[in-house]
Amino acid sequence: MKNTNIGRNDPCPCGSGKKYKECCLGREDVGPLTTTTADVFAEMRKALEGQEFASLEEAQAFAERFIQQRNQVSSDDFHGLSPEQMHRFLHFPFASPQLVTLPETLGITPAAPILTLFGLLAEAIGEQGLKPTAKGNLPQKFCREAALSYWGEERYRHNTRFGGINKEEDFFDLHVTRLVAELAGLIRNYKGRFILSRDCRSLLADSGLAGTYPRLLRAYVEKFNWGYWDRYPDIHFIQHSFLFTLYLLTRYGDACRPQVFYEDCFLRAFPMVLNEIEPSPVFTPEQEIRSCYTLRALVHFARFLGLAAVEPATNELYVREYRVKKLPLLYEAVRFHLQE
Repeated sequence: MKNTNIGRNDPCPCGSGKKYKECCLGREDVGPLTTTTADVFAEMRKALEGQEFASLEEAQAFAERFIQQRNQVSSDDFHGLSPEQMHRFLHFPFASPQLVTLPETLGITPAAPILTLFGLLAEAIGEQGLKPTAKGNLPQKFCREAALSYWGEERYRHNTRFGGINKEEDFFDLHVTRLVAELAGLIRNYKGRFILSRDCRSLLADSGLAGTYPRLLRAYVEKFNWGYWDRYPDIHFIQHSFLFTLYLLTRYGDACRPQVFYEDCFLRAFPMVLNEIEPSPVFTPEQEIRSCYTLRALVHFARFLGLAAVEPATNELYVREYRVKKLPLLYEAVRFHLQE
């Protein structure tokens, strides 16, 4: 029986979290399926053996029940999550309280690189505001002062040895912080000056950084384009699956692990992302995905948001190997409600 018994808008049985029409529809007979997808269709065919249906609608209802039941079974590829839970992780990360909650205010004073920079920015803006450059960026003097405070003298000298900080983009961590803070509605440009929004002032007065951090986190995953940090291809699914990355860190992050562990988990769960990479004479699609995942999901997300320690495993230049371990802020910012 053909796979058209699966509704076009049903979650794809491959477990990608996408709708069937946006994923494996039409691919069953034109190329190799992932093992998971092939197994699902084989199970369905076996379940259909010996079945007699009075109508096509009855057959489709049977197939839909089969997929629904199977999507509620935990998957080893998803490290204990079911396809249905993964679907919620991918498409409703902030609206699945039965699985996960992201508090609007934290119970601790959080520490994270993005918060350090936001604190410096908020202090500089103060009551009078901060006048931007003609291009609408942060002034050079503040960028240099923020970099010195953030890095310290020794690291500042090292990071500026080939060129100083002459514009906001030269201190990219600060540049990203400013963009995310604007996306979060915490700062804005008003009458020719950067100012703190009314919401931001209220949050800072009521709960300090514990109130602003959740706003920054949500803006970072929902509104900011992670690809802005780098020159990798547009692989939005890495950002789309941010909650799965945090789930992996929650589950395995007590031990310090190499970044390849998380790369393996990501590719095992979502092998279809390899299809998003164009062939290259230099790198294979898998190499591209692995490097991009580590940089975007671990270094520029988990580390920058203070959710994990991501430290270089070697001092060699151009070798991106990291050791990854979760930080206490992860539990405070993202709380999973899943039974082992």
